[in-house]
Amino acid sequence: MSEQPDGRGASMRYRVVHETRYKYQSSVTLSQQYLHLTPRPFAYQQTESHQIWIDPAANDGSDGTDYFGNNTRHVAITVPHRSLLVHAESVVMLAPRPGLADIAGTLPWESVRDMVTKEKSAATLEACRYLYASPHVTCFPELEAYARISYTPGRPQLDAALDLTHRIFGDFEFDGKATDISTPLEEVLLGRRGVCQDFAHLMIGCLRSVGLPARYMSGYILTHPPAGKPRLIGADASHAWVSVYCPELGWVDFDPTNRRLVQHEHITLGWGRDFSDVTPMRGIVLGGGKQDLDVQVTVTPLPEGSGPFFLSRV
Repeated sequence: MSEQPDGRGASMRYRVVHETRYKYQSSVTLSQQYLHLTPRPFAYQQTESHQIWIDPAANDGSDGTDYFGNNTRHVAITVPHRSLLVHAESVVMLAPRPGLADIAGTLPWESVRDMVTKEKSAATLEACRYLYASPHVTCFPELEAYARISYTPGRPQLDAALDLTHRIFGDFEFDGKATDISTPLEEVLLGRRGVCQDFAHLMIGCLRSVGLPARYMSGYILTHPPAGKPRLIGADASHAWVSVYCPELGWVDFDPTNRRLVQHEHITLGWGRDFSDVTPMRGIVLGGGKQDLDVQVTVTPLPEGSGPFFLSRV
């Protein structure tokens, strides 16, 4: 893997299509779904257009925000159905983020640890939401010991975070069959295998184990086809990474799955303490029996300077 460029790049524009299809063995008479499928606007990301289509059409629906400020949609489908399609489509603009040179020389990590528990500013109080154990992120001695290899005395906070990102990439193998969302973090650390959600949870647990706030980031990442090959429709996937609170720079994102300081290829849906706070789609159904699930995501770069982009129809 090549090293990242040092410094800020240009703004990037992407179209994202996320399709979730359920097929049921028998008829579903009621489906209620809670969606985190709307990209979240913040300093480094703005949404130019966004739409969600559902088939069969929802009888009832409402938009809102959750406790963490993420955009949500709740829908209810009361028409009997044997299949369900949720199609979310967005166009987003990503602004340049801090580069490697920008994150050099931050405060020692111990100073940040002490600051978030003593200061009462709005920023530190908000960061404290992400300081403690959560449903998928436990803190235990072996995890702290793993973190301490990076978090040595007096080391600049973000230098340690980047080192931890690199270590997780080197020490753990990506294996889509080794874990599921219920796999405990202790088992992930022991087995040294997992997927992006596991590696994000692992890094968050390391940070919280040494007293530093970290939040779980849910979204997408642009993937690159082999040289000379076309970009495949539906070949991308949902992705997860980590955001670290830094008093000098605000929240800075790291991707341990890809050994990266996040720059211009990550599209954010939202953030929370862990996966359970920002599941893209979860709900309950009445009936249905056995179900088959298919999820397809396509992230497409849009040409610089292109005009308004009109969403397609299902």
